[in-house]
Amino acid sequence: MSLTLLTLAMILIAYLAGSISSAVLVCRLRGLPDPRNEGSGNPGATNVLRIGGASAAATVLLFDMLKGAIPTYIAFRLGVDAVPLGIIAISACLGHIFPIFFKFKGGKGVATAFGAMAPIGADLSLALMVTWIILVIICRYSSLAAIITAFLAPLYTWYFDDRFTIPVAMLSMLIVIRHRENIARLLKGEESKVSRKKKEKAQ
Repeated sequence: MSLTLLTLAMILIAYLAGSISSAVLVCRLRGLPDPRNEGSGNPGATNVLRIGGASAAATVLLFDMLKGAIPTYIAFRLGVDAVPLGIIAISACLGHIFPIFFKFKGGKGVATAFGAMAPIGADLSLALMVTWIILVIICRYSSLAAIITAFLAPLYTWYFDDRFTIPVAMLSMLIVIRHRENIARLLKGEESKVSRKKKEKAQ
């Protein structure tokens, strides 16, 4: 198979992998409300944290990251160049954002994007995780933490392995664009803060 056909195949595989909604499936398995209809309406780890608690959210976060990491790592090992690798990573994120298996109603793509960056190296992964965690602790806004971490990701990548700066910048741009509504709410002071409390069931 030529490198071009391989890249096209990996783009499709990445999109289909991204289209598997971890949040919806985890909530179904645990008997929780559909995250598309509860809380913020976003089928991602932060919303699952609000409606289902830390354990469910951690499971969603792990699988959302793997959706980005596995296709990207496979493509990297098969010799796909840096920019096509970025397109493959974006395809996984687009699958998460517009999942074909779930009526094209998906999440923000943050965990999937950060997962796609993970194969670059453990040092970059650690830097991204620590940055996001510190920012969430400080500001309690998951969206703001994600946006700032996305802006910093290309700088971290340039420092650790500059070959992948452009692909990571592509992913970071997608994250910021996807958070445009959150940015508007942050500016208005209407954005919801992260809460570890599981939503109480109606009595």
